[in-house]
Amino acid sequence: MSALAGTPARQAGSPRPTAWHLLVNNRLATVGLCLIVAIALVVVLAPILPLADPNATAPANRLKPILTSGHLLGTDQLGRDILSRLVWGARISLTVGFAATIVSAILGSAIGIVAGYAGGKTDNLMMRGIDMLMAFPYILLALAIVATLGPGLMNALYAIAIVNIPFFARNVRGVTLGFAQREFVDAARLSGKGPFAIVVTEILPNVMPIIVITMSTTAGWMILETAGLSFLGLGAQPPQADLGSMLGEGRAQLFTAPHVAIVPGMMIFLIVISLNLLGDGIRDVLDPRLRSGALASSGPVTEIASGRVALPNTHRDAALSTEGLETGFRNGLDIVPAVRGVSLHVKPGECLGLIGESGSGKSVTALSIMGLVASPPGLVVNGAVYLNDEDVLAMPKSRLIASRGRRVAYVFQDPLTTLHPMYPVGRQVEEAIAAHQPIGAAQRHEKAIALLDKVGIRDAEARAKHYPHQLSGGQRQRVGIAMAIANDPDLIIADEPTTALDVTVQARILDLLRNLQRDRGMALLFITHDFGVISEMCDRVAVMKDGEIVETGDTRTVLANPRHPYTKRLIACVPELGTGPLYLDRVAGLLHSREGRSPC
Repeated sequence: MSALAGTPARQAGSPRPTAWHLLVNNRLATVGLCLIVAIALVVVLAPILPLADPNATAPANRLKPILTSGHLLGTDQLGRDILSRLVWGARISLTVGFAATIVSAILGSAIGIVAGYAGGKTDNLMMRGIDMLMAFPYILLALAIVATLGPGLMNALYAIAIVNIPFFARNVRGVTLGFAQREFVDAARLSGKGPFAIVVTEILPNVMPIIVITMSTTAGWMILETAGLSFLGLGAQPPQADLGSMLGEGRAQLFTAPHVAIVPGMMIFLIVISLNLLGDGIRDVLDPRLRSGALASSGPVTEIASGRVALPNTHRDAALSTEGLETGFRNGLDIVPAVRGVSLHVKPGECLGLIGESGSGKSVTALSIMGLVASPPGLVVNGAVYLNDEDVLAMPKSRLIASRGRRVAYVFQDPLTTLHPMYPVGRQVEEAIAAHQPIGAAQRHEKAIALLDKVGIRDAEARAKHYPHQLSGGQRQRVGIAMAIANDPDLIIADEPTTALDVTVQARILDLLRNLQRDRGMALLFITHDFGVISEMCDRVAVMKDGEIVETGDTRTVLANPRHPYTKRLIACVPELGTGPLYLDRVAGLLHSREGRSPC
């Protein structure tokens, strides 16, 4: 029985975790949230708290130390209660800092959305104005604005808001540019919506997470900037105090009574660090890629569970054999299973087809073979992978990495995403050779040209100097195949290599793979969702459903007499010439069968 069978996993019908649960699951964000809520609660309740008058002077009680009776945090150089001034000063600093953040967010986001959506001269004019603001060091620009308007909290607010407008405008414009030409915006135009309606109903909801993230990560910085202006005497004016002015007044007593400066300094530190921690948590909640771990720093190999049970190899003559392979993805404390107890084998010179609908676990199985599932969140829970009777999952990391491309090579679905856009394709083939063969540059170049010629690239010498975007989809896929066979691997894993290609190019790529596999005696694991391709390419077939192999056998036998209902549905979805309405009737019947939905 699969070890993942009893593992808690989120089912399709289960409620998704709320944003609140995702936020509090982030420990650092929770600490930041608790700190800022506690500080906010104290400053909001300042008028009803039993605090001394923050502006009442008492020269006889000047510079009292911390924990003095009646003065918990001591007194300043004029005998004023530091605790009272700290609470009221934090109230002012938070109000001004958050107000500046809101003003910057509204103005900057409005500029960014209009410029990004309108484009052309409007975009150019607005962005050049933003560039002019960015040409000045922001703190000097803030000082110049306050010097022009005069010292005071409101003027400091205006200055901080203005110098931070470019930050919002640039971020929001970049995101808006990506949405302005998307299909859903075109559909809104076709429906008769005007520019204002499109911006409000289509663009703004998509941009809003970026605005919120930017606000959450810059609020602390704006409070710090406000404190800086007050520290220089350009913000709060006596007798009114905020944290920056308290810090500025306390610097004269830094050696005789350091607590006068340290106390407001610590409060500034706590406010800024709590807002930064909370901002990071909000960013993770609003960005689904960060939340899922897709953007986390992945290790060079897939993580392997400490309690993995390595089943023995039952096919020692196979080039590749997986025994009870189980792979899942961490989701908090749970492990969501993706591959359950997969056992398959491919002999040298044989082509095994792995077929199943999208999401059945085919690609995760293929990536698990050489430890390429990203960790986090990927995890190999159980089972073993054998290359010529050597357990891959037990290999030292260095040996496993060295085996990639040398013993096992991959051909992926979309070569435009796997080829480097900034390097000529010939250089990329040479790099694949150099990774495993210590030969000279001239020999590498010759071999790269020969490989490109071998896979059917016409005028290979000239084409080697081209970049991926200059080649057609079929040519790019041939380059990918050339890189895969560059080091004569024992096994090639082709993960739906023809799905993104048109029918005629598909046929040529399939012929090329089949001929190379037979000529070189390589094992080939061919992943697809099309039984028509399987019938042309593969000696044997393994059918995968929901992460499990439900049927395996000789291709002709499985096609002629499928045993599992899911296999029957997959085969039934292959169109046949001349069947006409009978094909549609057959598929419609499968959609309503008791076995569940059709994979067609």
